[in-house]
Amino acid sequence: MMLPEWLLRHKAIIEPFQGDGAYGPVYGEPFESRCLVDDERRLVRDAQGAEVVSDTTVFFPPGTTCPEGSRVTVNGRQTTVITSFARDGGGLPTPDHVEVVCR
Repeated sequence: MMLPEWLLRHKAIIEPFQGDGAYGPVYGEPFESRCLVDDERRLVRDAQGAEVVSDTTVFFPPGTTCPEGSRVTVNGRQTTVITSFARDGGGLPTPDHVEVVCR
């Protein structure tokens, strides 16, 4: 079961992080995806285990690629991905989605 379409009320532009180049971060081709946005400040852990403050969590349909370090523009704000999780119930009746935690 996927996150219901009627919940995906926002649109985000994702620029997937591809690595660091000679002049700074390198991003892939931007693409747009429907999403659900939760603006809430909370303390989370990044991929290295350090505690960081997140201001926004974005929920995307399953299969959305948004690696750590990617740029996400939503509601007119550009932010950076702290970490992302594929939330898959493995066939259970839960809403499968990709959860992206942003600065």
